[in-house]
Amino acid sequence: MHLAYPAVLAALLFCVGLYGVLARRNAILVLMSVELMLNAVNLNLVAFDVWLRDALHAGQALTLFTIAIAAAEIGIGLAIVLMVYRNRGTADVDRLRDTAERPQPADEKAEAAA
Repeated sequence: MHLAYPAVLAALLFCVGLYGVLARRNAILVLMSVELMLNAVNLNLVAFDVWLRDALHAGQALTLFTIAIAAAEIGIGLAIVLMVYRNRGTADVDRLRDTAERPQPADEKAEAAA
């Protein structure tokens, strides 16, 4: 098998993921696009490992490490997105520019203190 086939496929996957990160507004779709980009990198790592016939299989070991990191990243990312959605009512990335809490009017502060 030629190295060009998995390399071109990985480049296409990475470009689709990059488009998803740049064009999407929903935070969950952005996270899915990042995962697609990571999988493209994993495909390249395994393809070059097989092509170079490395005795240590460093590409495959690094791929397993990357998969573990990606699983932790998606778990934490989804937890953050869910908490932001509960607090703000939207998962739109453009509307989440302001990270500070909105100030409450004076009458709501008095009710909250009581």
